[in-house]
Amino acid sequence: MYRRLLFVVNDAGFFLSHRLNIARAALEDGWEVHVATADGPAVTRVQAEGFWHHTVALSRSGANPMAELRTLWALFRLFRRLRPTLVHAVTIKPVVYSGLLAPWAGVPALVQAISGLGHVFIAEGRLAALRRKMIAAAYRLAFRHPNSRVIFQNPDDLAALGQAIRDGQAVLIPGAGVDPEKFAPRPEPPGEPLVVLASRMLWAKGVGEFVEAARRLQERGVSARFALVGDSDPGNPAAVPDDRLRAWAASGVVEWWGRREDMPSVFAKAHVVCLPSYREGLPKVLLEAASCGRAIIATDVPGCREIVRDGHNGLLVPPRDPEALAGAIERALKDRDLRERMGARGREMVLSGFTSAQVVEKTLAVYCELLNRAGVTAEPGFEPTADE
Repeated sequence: MYRRLLFVVNDAGFFLSHRLNIARAALEDGWEVHVATADGPAVTRVQAEGFWHHTVALSRSGANPMAELRTLWALFRLFRRLRPTLVHAVTIKPVVYSGLLAPWAGVPALVQAISGLGHVFIAEGRLAALRRKMIAAAYRLAFRHPNSRVIFQNPDDLAALGQAIRDGQAVLIPGAGVDPEKFAPRPEPPGEPLVVLASRMLWAKGVGEFVEAARRLQERGVSARFALVGDSDPGNPAAVPDDRLRAWAASGVVEWWGRREDMPSVFAKAHVVCLPSYREGLPKVLLEAASCGRAIIATDVPGCREIVRDGHNGLLVPPRDPEALAGAIERALKDRDLRERMGARGREMVLSGFTSAQVVEKTLAVYCELLNRAGVTAEPGFEPTADE
């Protein structure tokens, strides 16, 4: 049987950082792998991996009805022309659009990966509550494919959308996993301790609370450096503006390192890694830091608490609470033995169920199950058209 896999993802960069290991394994396993994303600088890297790339205008936050209808039509045409054996959709808009279109386009099998529920599920007020109801209704429509599985990264997200899921449709798989050889433990460096927050620079990641915690610790005379590692995200309504990040760095409270591709070396320089986020799917940065044997501090929210076990491999604090965050950081900085114990336990936790190989194995098992249920027949190899 010829197997054709199509990933549908908003952003090519996100595909490379969160689904590349699965796509590589599928290609090695004999799948013909296609990727549909919006255009962008990361597309050439997708193609260099040996995958077919298809450009579809999948904006993350676009709400123009005509533009979204054009996106739906382009995606439907791609499904009909490409005839994928299985579609693997990731992030909210691809998940909803693929779920609506796949049954009509004759796609035999569908995987919908919920990578997180987004800022709407942490926003407050009547408008946010209304938008949550609308998104939940869209998911109910999108989860109707008769041969599909919905992958959740944590139990809280599953509970939030549980009414939209059929019995046996949901699967829990812990994020993208981490390569324990690439993210290997190293001894703590000498010198002044370094505390790192690595993520997109969004208010919802707790960036403001981290900066305030750093300010309070410096006022108490705690000797440490604090670094923000990551870029702002202008397309996200929760983005911290670049000028604010530059102003914080100029004040000397924190350093702003920007986006870094050498994350193992970043963690090797760190003594503590923080993520005071308001809500997560399953934060890859915490898995990578734990794999590197670093103590981790995070908020007691969905996604983070699946990785951080308070007092065991890290510390949990309430969200939106810079004083509690400052206290946890100070506790970790003052006790090297505690940091080393938590770092070693974090490494053990990653090896026990959060490696890339384990995530790939579970995901390919889902593919196999759906193909067996579909009983699909062989398809010829893909022949590109002039617009490919």
